[in-house]
Amino acid sequence: METKKKTVFIAFSSQKGGVGKSAFTALAASTLHYRLGYNVAVYDCDFPQHSLIKMRERDMKSIMENELFKRMAYKQFTTINKKAYPILQHGAEGVLEAAHDFMDSLPVPLDFLFFDLPGTVNTPGILSALAGMNHIFTPIIADRVVMESTLVFSQLMKDVIMKRGENCIETINLFWNQVDGRERSPLYDIYNRLIDELGLSVMNSQVTGSLRFRKDSEAHAKTVFRSTLLPPDEKLMKACRLDEFMTEFIRTVQL
Repeated sequence: METKKKTVFIAFSSQKGGVGKSAFTALAASTLHYRLGYNVAVYDCDFPQHSLIKMRERDMKSIMENELFKRMAYKQFTTINKKAYPILQHGAEGVLEAAHDFMDSLPVPLDFLFFDLPGTVNTPGILSALAGMNHIFTPIIADRVVMESTLVFSQLMKDVIMKRGENCIETINLFWNQVDGRERSPLYDIYNRLIDELGLSVMNSQVTGSLRFRKDSEAHAKTVFRSTLLPPDEKLMKACRLDEFMTEFIRTVQL
């Protein structure tokens, strides 16, 4: 009997806004789907912002207004013969059931299903949704307020939800974002020791100021970084070490 392929559930999740969880969801999903050939879908559950739904709308407009992007999108579609990955809107409550119904309706199984979840743990359904993830990735920056909030959030995942037994979580992975690649701050060593003492895991790869690369939407733009319709430009990925992050990311989720 043929074993049904398992779809990996992934969330970039944090209690703090502005650390890049929605942007990393788009970057990872687009790299996997458009460049590496995996089948991907995304649930945007982050009410009321719904950043990824809005990003898809902006990306559609950007491609229609930019002849270079239009040619890139056409070449991509004809080369990989894949449509854009779907972005579905849903609340955190009941999203796992909706996701399983959605997957059952697909003719080709998904490799990865991403969930962009709300940042507040008192949102209805959020803890159940997080417990249904296979892998949680949490961006962190060297800021005291962000770190305190993130460590409390991550410990909640590790010490409460994972120990209940009724969860699907395999790994919780903190990773450094918006690192200044020009200087070595002792803060990173201090925080890394604290993270280790708390029994949490931080990824080896560090993303430099990736989210300062604003996605150009002007008619004359020549490169794409954050987009839900095209993969991030390889040179920009290398410049901010997103390529190293994605290598470690793939190794983590395919263990």
